[in-house]
Amino acid sequence: MRTASTSSLSRRDAVLLVLLTLSWGFTWPVMKYGVRELPPLFFRTLCTVGALLILALYARATGVRLALERADWLDVARLAVPNVVIWHIAVILALTLLPAGRSAILGYTMPLWAAIIGAVCFGEHPPARHWLGVGAALLATLLLLSSELTALAGRPTGTLLMLFAAASWGYGTHQARRRAIHVPALAAIFWMLALALVLMLTASVLFERDRWRMPGRGEWAAIAYNMSISMAFCHVAWLHLARRLPPAASGLSMMMIPVLGVCSSMWLLGERPHWQDYTALVLIVFSLGTVLLRPRTPDLAPDPSPVLRDRAGQ
Repeated sequence: MRTASTSSLSRRDAVLLVLLTLSWGFTWPVMKYGVRELPPLFFRTLCTVGALLILALYARATGVRLALERADWLDVARLAVPNVVIWHIAVILALTLLPAGRSAILGYTMPLWAAIIGAVCFGEHPPARHWLGVGAALLATLLLLSSELTALAGRPTGTLLMLFAAASWGYGTHQARRRAIHVPALAAIFWMLALALVLMLTASVLFERDRWRMPGRGEWAAIAYNMSISMAFCHVAWLHLARRLPPAASGLSMMMIPVLGVCSSMWLLGERPHWQDYTALVLIVFSLGTVLLRPRTPDLAPDPSPVLRDRAGQ
């Protein structure tokens, strides 16, 4: 699924990138609203079912073959578990315990975990500026974790769940770099979400069945946004942009998502971040910049980060 990146964006692609960044930024408060009263795995299951139906219709309309060869199933599953399954489950559970803005900040500590995992597990030697970003992300993490631990009603479990999700994403990016999948990206995403659906539905039946109910009007709106915008539209838009994004655009887009997550949560949910959240947000944006904004090369711009191609998460 690796393709070359172009050095500039067309006006159409720039608009699409802005819509993509806004959509994923607003996802955080919308998800938080959806799980205020609905069981979190039940909510995420409904979102995923709708997203799969939309992706299947899109694949049929565009002639993309969703069927996988037997040899491809194992590689798809290996990428699905850290990049999609763990991310979706851990994030939605953490959102029941944390403000949406803080969850967005913690989710984007991923560069910290990706750098550490690369050095420890894969023998990589990141440049010095990456370790500067790791230090900033670590400081942000400790700041938010200490805030939860010292608060009268602190919930460190939610913080730990979000950190686990970010670490899983970091590990998944290394797997994505090392495992080529010889199937259309849309088909890979479809089956990754399908695997996540099976596990989420099973867990919801086992642990939430007694709390299932028909969603209310606002909750249906949150489900509709997540399945159609956050999952279906954003995945399809990213598949298009991943083949065209310059590295700087990739990095700036990713850095804006936690910022938008915090701001949109203040606007939509009335959240009031503390000084720790604002400080951590600045540190995370700085950390993402050191990792994602690569030095300009005179001959060929590098491919957009596999991290972004597989994510964005939400």
